[in-house]
Amino acid sequence: MTFYRAAVRPLLFKLEPETAHQLAVKALELAGAAPLGRTLLERAFAFGDPALETEVAGLRFPNPIGLAAGFDKDARLTRALPCLGFGFVEVGTVTPKPQPGNPRPRMFRIPEAEALLNRLGFNSEGAAAAAERLARAGRCRVPLGANLGMNAATAPEKAHLDYGEAFSALRERADYFVVNVSSPNTTGLRRLQDRLSLERILTEIRGRNKERKPVFVKVAPDLSTDHLVDLIPLVTHEASGLVIGNTTISRDGVPQRWATEPGGLSGAPLRERSTRLIAHVYRMSGGRLPIIGVGGVFSAEDAWLKLCAGASLVQVYTGLVYRGPGLVRELNQGLLALARRVGLKKVSDAVGRSQPGTSAQKT
Repeated sequence: MTFYRAAVRPLLFKLEPETAHQLAVKALELAGAAPLGRTLLERAFAFGDPALETEVAGLRFPNPIGLAAGFDKDARLTRALPCLGFGFVEVGTVTPKPQPGNPRPRMFRIPEAEALLNRLGFNSEGAAAAAERLARAGRCRVPLGANLGMNAATAPEKAHLDYGEAFSALRERADYFVVNVSSPNTTGLRRLQDRLSLERILTEIRGRNKERKPVFVKVAPDLSTDHLVDLIPLVTHEASGLVIGNTTISRDGVPQRWATEPGGLSGAPLRERSTRLIAHVYRMSGGRLPIIGVGGVFSAEDAWLKLCAGASLVQVYTGLVYRGPGLVRELNQGLLALARRVGLKKVSDAVGRSQPGTSAQKT
């Protein structure tokens, strides 16, 4: 990670952010295409230990650290990413039909805050292209998630059909699915977080989900308590869990010049906000609702706090931009050390540990 920060990151940061991202994707795609490339990646970055293994929603994960949606939008890297040490990988957001997204520039670095601001707008080659690419790549070595979105041209009253269509295209290729109704960059999308709209989407997917694969809902970190009270019973009954959370429309923690810039903010400023929401949902659901925590994970301590707050799994994205691919190994090694320090046999025993009344807290 030191080499990345000293030598690689300065070069990448001279490029426009989306161009740098495209170069990184291409490099990983090439490395993942050949057995030698995958072997070299694994030797450099992978780390495993039985104490990191966990089970969530009926799926077995070699470790709790996953790649969040947004990095591998079109499912190009499912061979390479497990070699970096990820315990699971989430592709997308995938829309049913291809769409270009918003005009560039649409991604911005805020280095002084270790943050990114994006208004990509679900740029996607479409579900059919993603499904074909996944079929060619073969089965992913770790659990594979598909993050689903609606096309920008779709009327809100027909949104459920978009999610159903994208699900059907990828049904045989992914191990779990995420209903993304929380990006701030598609007009009207966040309104789909209301109970009736979300119920319609989940019902549509359930009718197509013959294999009963896990379906999570990705929510905004800006949701109010009242909204959560309305949402949690629905998700508990109709879905497998929550992903907390997406990018925020808040500009807390970044310089004032970004206050009026449209888009969603990710990275370090989101760290405490997402962890608080994880803890809140864990308490409200009595610990019965699986949570994938994402937002501001730059260190093992960041990931540990999300697990202790109630997340069963943790995802990273912006942390990779600022820390490099070595971050995944560092997170897993650090989580193992933290678990051992407090006398836990498995990292998964930390889930909900900071919540009052949990057995783990008394360990």
